[in-house]
Amino acid sequence: MDDRQRLDRATAHLEAPFAVLDLDALRLNAESMARRAAGKPIRVASKSIRCRPILERVLAMEGFAGIMAFTLPEALWLVSTGMRDVLVAYPTTDRHAIRALGADPVAAREITLMVDSPEHLDLLQGQPHEIRLCLDIDAAFVAFAGKLRAGALRSPLREPAQAAEIAAEIARRPGLRLTGLMAYEAQIAGVGDKIPGPYGTVVRWMQARSRRELIVRRGRIVQAVRRVADLEFVNGGGTGSIETTVREKAITEVAAGSGFFHPRLFDFYRNFDGHPAALFALPVVRKPAPGIATVLGGGYHASGSPGPTRLPQPYLPAGLRYDANEGAGEVQTPLLGDAASDLRVGDRVWFRHAKAGELCERFASLHLIEGDRVVEEVPTYRGEGKTFL
Repeated sequence: MDDRQRLDRATAHLEAPFAVLDLDALRLNAESMARRAAGKPIRVASKSIRCRPILERVLAMEGFAGIMAFTLPEALWLVSTGMRDVLVAYPTTDRHAIRALGADPVAAREITLMVDSPEHLDLLQGQPHEIRLCLDIDAAFVAFAGKLRAGALRSPLREPAQAAEIAAEIARRPGLRLTGLMAYEAQIAGVGDKIPGPYGTVVRWMQARSRRELIVRRGRIVQAVRRVADLEFVNGGGTGSIETTVREKAITEVAAGSGFFHPRLFDFYRNFDGHPAALFALPVVRKPAPGIATVLGGGYHASGSPGPTRLPQPYLPAGLRYDANEGAGEVQTPLLGDAASDLRVGDRVWFRHAKAGELCERFASLHLIEGDRVVEEVPTYRGEGKTFL
């Protein structure tokens, strides 16, 4: 059987639309990530999974420890279900959630909040229990007197003196404790380098220069902060940079999430190959003309800068493409190509999302596949009634 036949056989009893997760592919991806980490633990980015049973499965595998959450309410919920060591990767201004954190001794012990300014500290003071904090450091690459910047627009903290200053400020404030530091190199971890032509050459040049600059600057920042605070962890990297980030002595752990599902955007890296694990199926509902097959729904665009790379990939059968005037539609999506001629009303088209966890915002459950059978159905965050963003 080819993959399409296997997937169709496993899910013959289901009515599309639905989403699946291939457990064999998930395991292979996780094992590859753990090898690339060379013994340093990988903190699992929940935004790329958004399914609690899958988070539990991954954390039970060797090489993975802790969760990187995306909101404080999410972190509070995860801890309430028994999960531990949760780093909230983005600052919070949610006063209700902050009060809930400060009032709960277990949550206060297990959750670490992200900060990068005194304004964040002002929001967090005065809680019954001590609040654990992590400094977010700008890891972007800046060159040519600031005319070139590559990387996410995140923290205002960039230099050792800036980081040490806010670390000292935290030390002066009762009830707050600095326990970690994070610097996410999005321009390396989140940008594929397997790109042909001049643009690919520029990307690879930028990433090589960025690695050299960051290994020095991040090391100096960690040294400066450690003079003020006893850091428990220093986090960096992402799926695309695991094996380079772990080489830095200053790094104690890396973060990764997308690599488990291996969505479309992660096909464009030279240093690793993954296995598409998360897919969704849409039914063919009409044949408006020869060479065209229209499926139900499909407008599951990924976040980020808009463009064709943010659209789901029509994956199986191979050879399908979008209509340039319609793209992926809200309630229907026409697909073109030779493969469309062979599709009939009632057939399925299998898609890969451009990113990872956003798929789970569209579906209430994931059907877990082993071989050519569904072995379990598990709820996503949405299926458990949780929509944190």
